[in-house]
Formats: sequence, structure tokens, C-alpha cells
Amino acid sequence: MKSLCDKLQIIGADISNAVDAYQRKENSVQLLAVSKHHPVNAIREAYACGQRAFGENYTQEMLKKAEALKELAIEWHFIGPLQSNKTRPIATIATWVHTVDRMKIAKRLSKQRPAHLPPLSICLQVNISEESSKSGVFPQELSTLAQEVTQLPNIKLRGLMAIPKAETDFNKQREIFAKLRCLQENLIKQGMTELDTLSMGMSADMSAAIAEGATIVRIGTAIFGIREN
Repeated sequence: MKSLCDKLQIIGADISNAVDAYQRKENSVQLLAVSKHHPVNAIREAYACGQRAFGENYTQEMLKKAEALKELAIEWHFIGPLQSNKTRPIATIATWVHTVDRMKIAKRLSKQRPAHLPPLSICLQVNISEESSKSGVFPQELSTLAQEVTQLPNIKLRGLMAIPKAETDFNKQREIFAKLRCLQENLIKQGMTELDTLSMGMSADMSAAIAEGATIVRIGTAIFGIREN
């Protein structure tokens, strides 16, 4: 049975191979270990193997883990739907929030980010496949939201995030991710030159995401195994 360190090394090699294959810059893709529903000890083990960035989907779960692991220099990424009444703890603990999809959430994060901390890095979640069942701003509304968010203090718009409709065909996966990349390129042309992040790609479509410019890939089961209930 492979150890957790072995799994991280394998995924790291897969990322490096995809970076080389698609002529991306070395170390241009960060692995985000999705640790939701996995125990604190598993995160501690992954940290000991060199992993520093961890993604959580639920506010209370992230808070409990952050408290239990407060002696470790973990970079916490919130990657789940964020309710407006739960922004304060996320604004305090997280380094990144990937799932901002409306101005109300952005304003609350901006207001509640402690002054002694650096600006909170955020991504705007885009409903790239325009599915009614998924969160995210629709592509045609993205520019307006991005322009408004960049005016807020205490948060910094870093890029875009998407959870597209599942596809098994590699070329179709690339087409979807290319849409998100083009949306970010359009925002940069509008003057948002500090956008440097595309949070896209999971285990099943990581290579396609890297081919289209992903800078953060979100991997969970391949690292930690099947989630606990």
C-alpha cells in the first residue's frame, strides 16, 4: 500500500510531466490538497511530507482543523459555497477563498478581514458550464463583478475558479478550461493585470486543466483516499 508521501510524490510527478508536456513554466502549478472530511492526522502527515496548501469546503470543519493544527504554517484555502453569515471566520483564518460569486460575499470578506493580516486572496467562481445546479457567476456577468471587487480593500482578486460539468473526453475538457482562460485574459485586457491564478482541474481532468493554464489544481481522493462520512 502506498504511503501518503508516495501519493503526493506521484501526483507531483504527474503535475511536472503535464507542465513539461504543455510547455508551461517550471513550478507554475500548485497542488492544493483537498482535505475535507479527512482527519487532522492525515493533514499533519501530508504536512510532514512537505504539503503546505490545504482546501476545505465547510466553514466549521476548517475552523476546527485550523485550531487543532495552529502550530503548523498551513495555507488554508476555502473552496466550498460560502454563506454570508459565515464569512467572518473565513476572513480571519483563510489565506485564499476560491468561491466568491457575488458582491455581497466580497464586501463582507473585505470588511471582516483583520487589519493585521495581508489582503485575502480571492478567486471569482465562474459557472463556466452554465449549470443551474452549480454556484458561480455566469460568464456574461463576470466583468462587472470583477471590476467592482477590485475596488474593495483588504481583499485581492487573484483570478478565476471553476468546477465544470464532468467530461471524460480530453479535448472537451480542454475546451471548457480554455473558456475560463479566455475570460481571465479578457479581464487582464481590461486592466486587471494582477490576475495570475486559474484554479481549475481535479483528478479526472488535471492534465487538460494544466494544458489550458491552470495554476492551482485541487486534488483530494488521490491523496487521502475515499472520504469519511
